[in-house]
Amino acid sequence: MSFDSPVLETRNLSIHFGGHKAVNDVSCQFHQGTLTTIVGPNGAGKTTWFNLLSGQLRATHGQVLLQGEDLTSLNAAARADRGLGRAFQLTNLFPGLTALENVRLAVASRHHTGHVFWQMSSRRQDIADRAFELLQTVSMAHRADSLVANLPHGDQRKLEVALLLALEPRVFMFDEPTAGMSVDEVPVILELIAEIKARQDKVILLVEHKMDVVRSLSDRIVVLHNGELVADGEPAEVMASPLVQEAYLGSTEPTQGVA
Repeated sequence: MSFDSPVLETRNLSIHFGGHKAVNDVSCQFHQGTLTTIVGPNGAGKTTWFNLLSGQLRATHGQVLLQGEDLTSLNAAARADRGLGRAFQLTNLFPGLTALENVRLAVASRHHTGHVFWQMSSRRQDIADRAFELLQTVSMAHRADSLVANLPHGDQRKLEVALLLALEPRVFMFDEPTAGMSVDEVPVILELIAEIKARQDKVILLVEHKMDVVRSLSDRIVVLHNGELVADGEPAEVMASPLVQEAYLGSTEPTQGVA
């Protein structure tokens, strides 16, 4: 498959905490219409790298570029405004508001309604309609009036995906999207990610421990270890590597989970 210029790129991206190189000299390109999964053992630097991409952490060295624009000096909010959208390991919601109110705020922020976005989000019917449509997309319409604090963990994860969809990003970043979900809840999230991928107009980055999920969704796997990129390629190629099977899967069987 051939691609145009990368949508997202990291160049020698690094962050050092004293003498510890949490992420060290990682260079990658990500193209439209692809889903890349980042794997590696605990402490490999996966979430730290995500934090560098999305702006939660400031790089010691290197660059993050989105469609050729250098975002390295921008904070997380500015990067989100440019088109970097992220869902976290832990839900990032307003627990005292309803599910619909949470999504309405996300839609309103996308419409740049400024400091009066809460009032605008409650008055504008187009914003309310879009918010309810997004709740339907994630199978949460029946929970529209429920306080987030009262929702089970699986519903909160689905709601966070709705917020991410509301921002209409160019890049979707999912940090362990199935973490803490029941067996029955996981397929809903995976179907949503698969639907985003099927549009072929986004970049999707996924940190995931479940290798059955990795195999089913990934176009590409990137392996980090001790903050460094040690493998990068198509799933079959990467998972067949003795290095990956022994060091990251814990055995020679690629069906095992990644720590």
